[in-house]
Amino acid sequence: MSAFAKALSPALREIRILCCQTGQPSEGTRQFVLSAYPSIKKYNPNLPILIREATGTPARVFARFERGVEKHVELDNLSSSEVATKVAQLLSVSQ
Repeated sequence: MSAFAKALSPALREIRILCCQTGQPSEGTRQFVLSAYPSIKKYNPNLPILIREATGTPARVFARFERGVEKHVELDNLSSSEVATKVAQLLSVSQ
C-alpha cells in the first residue's frame, strides 16, 4: 500500500475501522486491514488504530483529528483497493 508508506498528518489523532467479521459487504475492508495495517503502523507507531468487528456492522472508517474534528466514510461493498482509496482521501483531510 504505497499510499500508506509514509507518516500521516500530525493532526490525525485516531483511526477507527468498523466492519463485520464474516459479512460479504465487509470483505474489502477486512482485506484492506490485513494488507495496510502493518504499513500504517510501521510509519505511524504512536497513532491509535482501533479495529472493531461485530456481526452485522456496516463497514466504515472514522478519523479523529485535532480539536475533536471527526470524519468518516462508508465502505460497504467496496473492494480492498477502493477501500484504500477512500481511506487515503479521508486521511488527507486534516481540517
